[in-house]
Amino acid sequence: MPRKVRELIRDLEQAGFSDRGGKGSHRNFAHTKVRKPVTVSGQPGDDAMQYQESAVRLAIEESKR
Repeated sequence: MPRKVRELIRDLEQAGFSDRGGKGSHRNFAHTKVRKPVTVSGQPGDDAMQYQESAVRLAIEESKR
């Protein structure tokens, strides 16, 4: 079962990412140790797409280095 967008946002915030805002249903999260911001799209209750889960996981791993 896919995770929800709200869970991805929670994981990013717990890893120290800050929400830089965005347009519409898009949110950009930045971290000082990650070169590119992570964009998460969709409403909080929507199912997250596989590529979103991968992007969040990779960004969190990069922030730990």
